[in-house]
Amino acid sequence: MTAGTQATVARLLEDLTGPQREAVQHTDGPLLILAGPGSGKTRVVTRRAAHLACTVATPEQVLAVAFTNKAAREMQQRIDHLGVGRGMTACTFHAFCARLLRLYQARAGLPPGFTIIDQDDRRKLLRKAVEGCELSLANFPPASVEPAISKAKNELLSAERFADRDLDWQDRTVARIYLCYEKLLRAMAALDFDDLLMRAAVLLRDDEQVRAELEDRFRYVLVDEYQDTNAAQYTVGRLLTRQRRNLCATGDPDQSIYGWRGANLENILTFERDYPEARVVRLEQNYRSTRRILAAADSLIAGNLRRKAKTLWTENVEGPAVRIVEVETGEDEADGLARGIAERIREGTGADRIAVFYRTNALSRAVEEALMREGIRYQVARGVEFYNRKEIRDILAYLRVLVNPADEIALLRVINTPPRGIGPTTVQRLVDLATAERRSLLELIGDGEAVRTLGRSAGRVTAFCEVLHGLRPALEMPAPQALQFVLSQSGLYALYVAEPSGEEAPRANLDELISAASVFQRDRPHASVLDWLEYAALVSDVDSVRTDAGMVTLMTLHAAKGLEFDAVFIIGVEEGLLPFRRNDEDGFDEEEERRLCFVGMTRARRWLTLSRARYRVIRGVTERTVRSPFLNELTTAGVEWTEQPARESSTRQPAAGGRLPADIAEWTIGTVVRHPRHGMGQVLALERVARHTHVRVRFEDGATRAWALEFAELQRVDFDELD
Repeated sequence: MTAGTQATVARLLEDLTGPQREAVQHTDGPLLILAGPGSGKTRVVTRRAAHLACTVATPEQVLAVAFTNKAAREMQQRIDHLGVGRGMTACTFHAFCARLLRLYQARAGLPPGFTIIDQDDRRKLLRKAVEGCELSLANFPPASVEPAISKAKNELLSAERFADRDLDWQDRTVARIYLCYEKLLRAMAALDFDDLLMRAAVLLRDDEQVRAELEDRFRYVLVDEYQDTNAAQYTVGRLLTRQRRNLCATGDPDQSIYGWRGANLENILTFERDYPEARVVRLEQNYRSTRRILAAADSLIAGNLRRKAKTLWTENVEGPAVRIVEVETGEDEADGLARGIAERIREGTGADRIAVFYRTNALSRAVEEALMREGIRYQVARGVEFYNRKEIRDILAYLRVLVNPADEIALLRVINTPPRGIGPTTVQRLVDLATAERRSLLELIGDGEAVRTLGRSAGRVTAFCEVLHGLRPALEMPAPQALQFVLSQSGLYALYVAEPSGEEAPRANLDELISAASVFQRDRPHASVLDWLEYAALVSDVDSVRTDAGMVTLMTLHAAKGLEFDAVFIIGVEEGLLPFRRNDEDGFDEEEERRLCFVGMTRARRWLTLSRARYRVIRGVTERTVRSPFLNELTTAGVEWTEQPARESSTRQPAAGGRLPADIAEWTIGTVVRHPRHGMGQVLALERVARHTHVRVRFEDGATRAWALEFAELQRVDFDELD
C-alpha cells in the first residue's frame, strides 16, 4: 500500500466510532450491518465502498445498491467527494437491472429499444387485458388485479408458471389476465417495473455465462435497506455473490415497511442462516434524535417479536417532551397542528425543517386548509406527480414512440396531441384495423393505402405520420436538445408554451424537465435519449421532495423513509388509520404498522408530536374513533399527554354555502380538471383568500380563469380519462 493510499485509508477511518470502523474495514466475506435509525448508516456504507475501492478492489469492481434514486444519488456524491470512487456503480435495484437487461438484451430474450411503462400505462394495459379476456372491468378492475400480478413477478413466477399452479377460481381468472397482459407487453416491446427485477433475476439464474461475467466485474456488492428486498432482489444479490460471497447487507428489521408490495422481512432476519460465516456489526448509537424521542420510539418497537435485538442510545440532549395530543375532531386536529407549526416557525425553526406525516393521503385535506388559513407555505410529497403531469407525459410519449415504434400506448396519447382533428372514432378504426391485420399501429398509419380507407380523416393521419418522421433526428441528440426539438416540432410548444399567459405551470414544468435532462446529460455525457427515458421512468416516491424550498412538507409515513426534520407531527394515530386496517383485514400486519410508526417517530430530531381526533369524517360520515394501541405502548417517561377542547366552528371560517371537492387531497398545481362550460384545464394555483380556497385554471382555449373552489363546478380528471 502506497503512502498516498495509507493517507486516504486513514482519512476514511478517522472520524468513525468503533462499530462503524469495524464495518468499514471488513473486506472479504459476507457482512450484515444492523443499522438503527440515525446511526450514520449512509456514512458507513459510502466509507466502506471507498475503502474497498482503494484497498482490495478497483472502483469498477464495487457495486452499491440503494432503494431510491435520492439515496443512490447521495451515495454516489459522497463517494465522489471522498475522491476514490470514480468508476464505481451506485444505483437503485431497478436501475441496475434495467442496465443489465440493456447490456444483455438478446440473451434476455428482449427486443432492442424496449421501453419501460409506468403504473398509469400499466393499468391501461391491464384494462385492455381484462377486456381481451371478455371479463367485466367492474369485477376485475386493474387496480385489484395489479397487486396479484406484481406479487407473482416479484416471486419470479412467469404468467405460464403462475397459471400452472393449483389455483382457485379467482386466481385462475387472474392467470388468464396475466397471460393476456404479457402478450400485450410483448407486442409493445415494453417492460413494467416488476419485469426489470424478474427478468434480471431469471437471466442471472439461467445464464451461467452472464452470471459469471457480472460476478467477475462486481467483486464486492453492497445492498442498502436489505430489509426491504423482495424475492427477485434477494435472488439478484445472492447470484452476483455466489462464488466470492462478498455481500454486504445493511438494514434494520425494525424499519421494514414495504411488505405490502413484496418486501420479505425474512431476507434480513435469516441472513446468518444463508451466510453462516457472516460477520454482524450493530450500529446502535443514534446521532439524530433527542433522548426522549429515542426512548419513546424504542418503547414502541419493543412490542414487535420479529426483529433482531439491539439497544438504541444517544449522547444527544434530553430534549423537549414527546407530545401526545387528543382533540375532538379532525378539523380541530388540523387547526391545532397549524398553530403548532406557526409557533415553531416564529421561534426560529425553518419551515423546510418541519414535516407532517399521515398514514393515508386522505388526511392531508384538512391540514392543507388549516395551513392555508395560517398563511404557511407547504409542499405535498406525492411521489412521481411531476412526471404524471399532462404536459410531461405528452412530450415523453413522443420520445417513447421514437425509440420504440411498437409502444402503442404512447402512440395513442400523441396521435391527437396537440389536437389534429383525429377523433376517437378514427382512432378506434385504426386500432381495429391494426388488430385485424396483426400489424403494429404505427406500421398501419404509415401505410398510405390503408389510411386512405379512413376517408376525410386520412389526410390528418398522414400529416401526423409526417410529424413523427420529422422528429426522428431527435434520437441522435442529447436528451435536453431532443426535448427542445420535439417540443417545437410536434406542436406542443404552441399548445403549452408559446401562447402569452404569464406565469403558467405547464411552461415551468417543461422548463424543469429540460433542466433535469441537462443535469442528467452533464453527469452522463454519452447517454442517449433511451437512457434518459429509462432514468425518467425510474423516478421514485421521494425524488420530488425538496428539503430546501422553505416550505413545510406533508407526506405519507412511507414516503418519509430516509428523511429527517427538526419537528415532526404525526396525525391520525387512531385504530384503523395507524395501524391501518382495511375492511376485509386481508394482509393486515400489525408489526409492520408498528414499524411504520417507529420510522415516522425516528425522523424527528428535536420535536415530536403525535395526535388523534375523537371524531373524524370518513367517506362523508362523522365516526367515533378509538385511540391507537400504539399510543398506549409508549413509555410514560418524557411523554406529555394533552387534551385540547374543541374550538368553536366559526373560528374555522367554513365556506358560505360552498363545498370543497371530496378528493381535494389529490389536488395540487398541475391537476387536470374539467369544467361543464369551459372544458378541460389545468390548475395553476391554489391559495386561501379570506374565507375561501381559490383556484386558478388555464383551459385548452388558452384562457386563465379563477374561482372560489367551493363554487367552481370543477371536476378532477384522473389520468386514465385523458387518452
